[in-house]
Amino acid sequence: MPGWKREVGRRLDALIERSVPDVRRAVRWNSPFYGIENQGWFLSFHCFTRYIKVTFLNGASLRPAPPVESKQEQVRYFHIHEDDALDEDLLTGWLRQAAALPGEDLF
Repeated sequence: MPGWKREVGRRLDALIERSVPDVRRAVRWNSPFYGIENQGWFLSFHCFTRYIKVTFLNGASLRPAPPVESKQEQVRYFHIHEDDALDEDLLTGWLRQAAALPGEDLF
């Protein structure tokens, strides 16, 4: 991950690991994916020029729902820009909720 995104990626990864102790990781399409064994994938993120797009694969079921809608009904996004302060409490809540839902079998 280039520049400022590298540190944010490390923080996200550490937050995911703390929030979801049994998390499994994979990299596909140049993006990290996170899931629970025998349950599927619940989250990924990807770097764009001006932000990191955090994808909650069943994000429409989260409360509150992540703010950015997708063309796919169940998917919701959360964008992180360079100067954004991470609300770790909000993210932790989303991560725990997302990990408890049935995941997606993407691979």
